[in-house]
Amino acid sequence: MAAANIGMMDGAYFVGRNEILTWINATLQLNLSRVEEAASGAVQCQMMDMVHPGVVPMHKVNFDARSEYDMIQNYKVLQEVFNKLKIEKHIEVNKLVKGRPLDNLEFLQWLKRYCDSVNGGIMNENYNPVERRCKVGKERNIRVSQKISKSLQANNLGNRSIIDGSKHATVAPNSTLENSSAYILELSEKLTKAILKILYSEDEKESPLPEAEEFLNESMVAAEIEAEQSE
Repeated sequence: MAAANIGMMDGAYFVGRNEILTWINATLQLNLSRVEEAASGAVQCQMMDMVHPGVVPMHKVNFDARSEYDMIQNYKVLQEVFNKLKIEKHIEVNKLVKGRPLDNLEFLQWLKRYCDSVNGGIMNENYNPVERRCKVGKERNIRVSQKISKSLQANNLGNRSIIDGSKHATVAPNSTLENSSAYILELSEKLTKAILKILYSEDEKESPLPEAEEFLNESMVAAEIEAEQSE
């Protein structure tokens, strides 16, 4: 579209940061105070999701992205959307993820101009940005928990195969089996609590995802250590 090729002297690039922030906050019901807060790329993905429903694979968008790696994954999703819509706009990912105010402002200025050019700038009144983010967050967290569960199951099966295939393998005493079962049950309960904490957190400002993910990672390490000690 024409908005994809606007020059730097276009009026779009003279829109102030306050106006950009007001537009983002009003459209997506956010509370950003600086343009750098949109450096993760999640805001841009949701803007495109609003103007082009069904085109953005929102389950791949990480609204809790903090590291440059996670941010880059969001911009990959955005670039794929641009390619799909034949939008000839190159994203300066390396500059944006650094959180530089000017680079992020210019990209958001372009994005506003683009969104204004779609359907005459009329946004989808049926689009609920908060509900959309909550749904995406829950789907993403469920996917993470499923991957962790599969990993734990794979480790358990792998350790069992090693034991079964050993030349000196012996039948484990009942006490050992009971201890292993009790440990797995305890780990499952902790895993369930962590998932529930992610899904039903009431604090919107501070996401529980980083803390819960840290706990899940510790649980996986503990499981591996337990497996090694039981060999």
